[in-house]
Amino acid sequence: MNNKFFVSCGEMSGDLHLSYIIKAVKKADPDAEFFGMAGDKSASEGAVLVQHIKDNDIMGFAEAIKKYSYFKKKAGEYIEFIKENDIKNVIFVDYGGFNLRFFEILKKEMPEIRTFYYIPPKVWAWGEKRIEKLKKVDEVIVIFPWEKEYYDKKNMNVAYFGNPFIDKYEFSDNYGEKILLLPGSRKQEIVKILPVMLELVKGRENEKFILRLADKSHMAYVPFNETDFPNMEISFSKLEDIRKDLRMAVATSGTVTFEMALMGLPVIVGYKTSPLNVFIAKNILKINYISLTNIGAGKEVLPELIQNDFNVKNIEKKMNYIDNSKKDVIESLRESRDLMGGKGVTDRISQFILERAL
Repeated sequence: MNNKFFVSCGEMSGDLHLSYIIKAVKKADPDAEFFGMAGDKSASEGAVLVQHIKDNDIMGFAEAIKKYSYFKKKAGEYIEFIKENDIKNVIFVDYGGFNLRFFEILKKEMPEIRTFYYIPPKVWAWGEKRIEKLKKVDEVIVIFPWEKEYYDKKNMNVAYFGNPFIDKYEFSDNYGEKILLLPGSRKQEIVKILPVMLELVKGRENEKFILRLADKSHMAYVPFNETDFPNMEISFSKLEDIRKDLRMAVATSGTVTFEMALMGLPVIVGYKTSPLNVFIAKNILKINYISLTNIGAGKEVLPELIQNDFNVKNIEKKMNYIDNSKKDVIESLRESRDLMGGKGVTDRISQFILERAL
């Protein structure tokens, strides 16, 4: 077996998931090597970065179009690297806008390459045309049970071993008093969401808040003086390390809201993006929910506030509901976690990859 893998992810959440797989694969095969486009998490597990994901800090449809030529150029560079280093296996992680195009170019030039798509783009939300492209990938691995059901109905074989976050996070119904604020991991998210969060902090001086930033470099996007908010601390701690201090969270939509829900923490999900993105999501893609927890449950387990609805007045209404209906909220969170399966997920995925790698 050629134990070299090229990896391609584009965002912090994908990098986190990839890091789990790298760790599990290297545990089973210490000689395995990983190269590619990833971030700090994957690098800490031994991946050699050909490019850092921070160079791809984009979001939405319009923003992606602007960088089309840039990504096409990068795909060509990655393929040359794969050839020069005699790499036989490629693992794509999420980031469908780039990875599907990269996959097409790669397979055309190197039809013998073995390809794995871990966490494929959400075709059940973002349009079914991508299914035909995914069918050409050698192995597709999903992390949600409803994805497996969806692809089965489309006569497409995918592997499902459970959700890897089940291995990492324990459910707890013990709560502190602080409110966690999670403005996102991209500059565009932080700029749009953080001002509303700070307004909430300013208006509730008797509450204690924790503003958690995904990376210390994001302090450059924080437009305030810390001394202006004596009831708020800034943290870079791991979610599981501060869980015991928290009563609830207000967060930008993303993987982190799913992580918090798995830990039993009620989350108010907010999202602000361009009008074009909202129009496409509502009128073309017909998306009912934006958070993974709600999509999986088929109902609003986590309150969602989109665009102008994400304001202090509405956030406070949702906070009051959570405080006054804690028993029902906790039960809904527990039920949504139970849908994700049992532990040992990353070990099963890594074994699957190693068995099928060239």
